[in-house]
Amino acid sequence: MCYGVAMVGYAAEKDELLKRLSRLEGQVRGVSRMVEEERYCIDVLTQIAAVQAALDKVALGLLDDHARHCVIDGPDELKDERTGELMAAVGRLTRRG
Repeated sequence: MCYGVAMVGYAAEKDELLKRLSRLEGQVRGVSRMVEEERYCIDVLTQIAAVQAALDKVALGLLDDHARHCVIDGPDELKDERTGELMAAVGRLTRRG
């Protein structure tokens, strides 16, 4: 729920989002197996980068949905607040390390 909006922005793509997240779970389990099997560190790092890229894609899709559904199509009186939330979320996603 986008603070009073009846449906979240990603509701229409919920099934696809859940499928993607399930694939990501599988990828993370695969990385765990690689560590358990003591696979070559560069191979493990390559798979971690792939997981991060996939998570970034999911996050960008959610940001896009939030911007369109909750900010642009949301109530005028909440646009400034929701834009601030959106930018704070972008900031959290871009900080790594």
